[in-house]
Amino acid sequence: MADRSAEMPSLRALYGDWIEIRSEGGSPVLYRLLHELILDGVPYAVMQTDAMRKEGDIEVFRVLAADGKEPVLESVEDDDEWERVAEAYDDLQFGSDERP
Repeated sequence: MADRSAEMPSLRALYGDWIEIRSEGGSPVLYRLLHELILDGVPYAVMQTDAMRKEGDIEVFRVLAADGKEPVLESVEDDDEWERVAEAYDDLQFGSDERP
């Protein structure tokens, strides 16, 4: 696990700490970018809305490169993948003897 790779600029460098994402219904949702990480060669963004922060929840997005265009964020639907990324994020925040 490492921070961002050199080939794609970080989301924070492109957008700052806050990223607006359109929901499936088309409404804008404002997320705070908590951390970017690469796990098994795949870049991820761990993000949180204000409502999620109050509940202690996070959202995990896969960051996809779009042929030199702006990166695309894809919600992680697979439970095992989501858990691996969330656990890696927790390890970064709280430390752990075990590393994914």
